[in-house]
Amino acid sequence: MTDAVPTTPPSPTRPATQAPTRPTTPRHVADAYVAAACELDPILATQLGARPDDDRLPDLSPEGLEAEVALVRGTLAELDRVLAENPALDDDPVERRCARLLRERLTAELDAHWAGEGFRSLNILFSPIHAVRQVFTLMPTATDEDWAVVARRIARVPEAYRGYRETLEEAVRRDLLVAPRQVRTVVQQLDEWLAGPFFTAFVASGPEVLQSELLAAAAAADGAVADIRDHLRDEYGPRTEGVPDAVGRERYAMAVRRWTGSDLGPDRGLEEAYAWGWAEHKRILAEQRLEADRVQAGATPMEAMRLLATSGPAVEGAEEIRVRLQAMMDEAILELDGTHFDLAEPLRRVEAMIAPPGSAAAPYYTRPSQDFSRPGRTWLPTLGRTRFPLWDLVSIWYHEGVPGHHLQLAQWAHVAQELSTYQTSVGSVGANVEGWALYAERFMDELGYFPDPGTRLGFLDAQQLRSVRVVIDIGMHLQLPIPDDAEGALAEHRGQPWTPDLARAFLGENSGAALAFLDSELVRYLGIPGQAISYKLGERAWLAGREKAQQTRGAAFDLKAWHMAALSQGSLGLDDLEAELAQL
Repeated sequence: MTDAVPTTPPSPTRPATQAPTRPTTPRHVADAYVAAACELDPILATQLGARPDDDRLPDLSPEGLEAEVALVRGTLAELDRVLAENPALDDDPVERRCARLLRERLTAELDAHWAGEGFRSLNILFSPIHAVRQVFTLMPTATDEDWAVVARRIARVPEAYRGYRETLEEAVRRDLLVAPRQVRTVVQQLDEWLAGPFFTAFVASGPEVLQSELLAAAAAADGAVADIRDHLRDEYGPRTEGVPDAVGRERYAMAVRRWTGSDLGPDRGLEEAYAWGWAEHKRILAEQRLEADRVQAGATPMEAMRLLATSGPAVEGAEEIRVRLQAMMDEAILELDGTHFDLAEPLRRVEAMIAPPGSAAAPYYTRPSQDFSRPGRTWLPTLGRTRFPLWDLVSIWYHEGVPGHHLQLAQWAHVAQELSTYQTSVGSVGANVEGWALYAERFMDELGYFPDPGTRLGFLDAQQLRSVRVVIDIGMHLQLPIPDDAEGALAEHRGQPWTPDLARAFLGENSGAALAFLDSELVRYLGIPGQAISYKLGERAWLAGREKAQQTRGAAFDLKAWHMAALSQGSLGLDDLEAELAQL
């Protein structure tokens, strides 16, 4: 296949009014890539708020994977051409950052392609199966015309899943398989989708005039979900028996680069991160013990968290907790705007949502469309619960909403025209995004937003989870030895390599979360290697960057100005983030 060479439209979210031209700057190359990627992947276009009438779904077959990699190769070649023709572009900080980000991100994607990772895209959060369902929660449904687009797109779900099945079949032929644990868990998720069933339930609120078309399309889509579930359970799954959960050093280092924008593999960078994660675990544990004693004299952290979960303040009802979380974000915007942030009007709107059944257990955020016609949204999976203790929700909603993911990703959308759509959306680096959200939690602690022992223990519990993630994610995939000062269930296994069972025991001893959440977390770490460590490593870079900026500017350091400058840089990988933050 000939490599696709992108051309530059006026904007990836607006139709061209004249013939496209060849890019002349890295930002032009980046936005041309986004426009071409939206053509290949209409789900991406919906996420950005582009092409609202596009009813297509991506080609999830091996041919679709080849088309994506051809675009990547063509874009890298075009970037080389642009920089060779005008070396002075490297003197422009915005162009330099864009070029570095684009090259690093696309090179990482290319490496993953050659390693066959596209054929292993099956996990509980980010697989094509999940992307096809989630796109419908992002589509506009205000008018009959909107619903007509929904109906046409739902009708394409069977075709999309057939393409994905071809990829799974090719994965079997190439022996590029995921571990059985991932297959079993995805099958369980699909069972939950079918209990609704999801698509039929989703179209129930559509207009009466389209109900016949919507219901027919939904029935076929739900049938396609059942087909892909049966294929995973009965055909693909048995072929995965014996595939290990751990991916090994080479694949893990490659995955870490994709999630962090940093190469921790060639030397002992992963071991350093592992040791640092363990030190963070011990430091936070000492703080937890002090806070637990404030909750109940003499209580251990786990005893205090169990007490808070059963007897602490709680909200009854899914709609009631949604309203409470919405109010919390609205209050944070009012109190932080003008004092620690300067928020443009579009950033002041964010919606709390209840996640659909069959989602993974962790709360999540979906960013606004680039034009803000769809707001940023936080999503709470209920996992069948109707009672929601508050002690551990306050901190996580500062993480997901304000001042966490929402302020960063909505600000990126706000400044997209000054940078590039790529830098402010498609080129996101997990460690940058999750690192900011952890920084946001810690910043709220610095401001005194966890005044009572319960909510502060919830904040520390969230921090501890992210430290434990670093330890067990690296430990399991590299099978590193358990530290010599390990306690509890690990004490008799000191010096032995990590296993999933030991990791689950360690999680259970160091997190106040529900058992179902912890089970989901373990599957997540094993199925999405490297993603779990991006949170804490990203936070480390954000904190170090702020500290260096403070040291450089001294009394002239303005935290609000620093926040807004930092949030307006767009995406950066960890190879660049700390240094760029220090210069602000």
